[in-house]
Amino acid sequence: MGLVACTRCTRVWPAGTRCCARCGQRLYPRVPQSLQRVWAWWSLGLIAYVPANIYPMLETRTLVSTQDNTIVGGAVEIARHGSWGIAAVILTASVLIPIGKFLAVAGLALSVAHGSHVSRARRQQLYEVVEYIGRWSMIDVFVVAILSALVQLGAVVSISPGPASLFFAVSVIATMLSAQSFDSRLLWDGPDPSPASRSRLA
Repeated sequence: MGLVACTRCTRVWPAGTRCCARCGQRLYPRVPQSLQRVWAWWSLGLIAYVPANIYPMLETRTLVSTQDNTIVGGAVEIARHGSWGIAAVILTASVLIPIGKFLAVAGLALSVAHGSHVSRARRQQLYEVVEYIGRWSMIDVFVVAILSALVQLGAVVSISPGPASLFFAVSVIATMLSAQSFDSRLLWDGPDPSPASRSRLA
């Protein structure tokens, strides 16, 4: 159509316009090397996610003992004390959502590179879901930071972040940057899957 949209403020300009006059953003028909940046951030996030689940997320020290809990171990411990709802929230935010984001971003990038039987509209919806849930991915880090600030009773009890909190934060930030690096306009390049293909998938 001879138009290019600003990825920051969504204002549409004639093709060939170099910068958005509204917000100053550089205009590209497609962001250069978008998929390369997606895979680079995605790989970093996946690498950091492994030690985030191996090392302790929270270290609790009392007069008589020291206890270290991983993400899953802490959720299991909370469930053993009867707080099933809190344990479910932790597992969802710390395990299911990150793994789902890894799979979704990888699936979107692969669909652009190799094609997909899923319609472009469905893949666009998936991308928007990934973008939306990204803001809730740091819930574990926030909980650890709040507990560390509140529960400091000197020599009696102290809670401090474990090494996993740093890796988890790096993983979340990397996956967020991976999703933001993805140029969703690439989903609309090429032919849309035929209605017959979509009906078979449905």
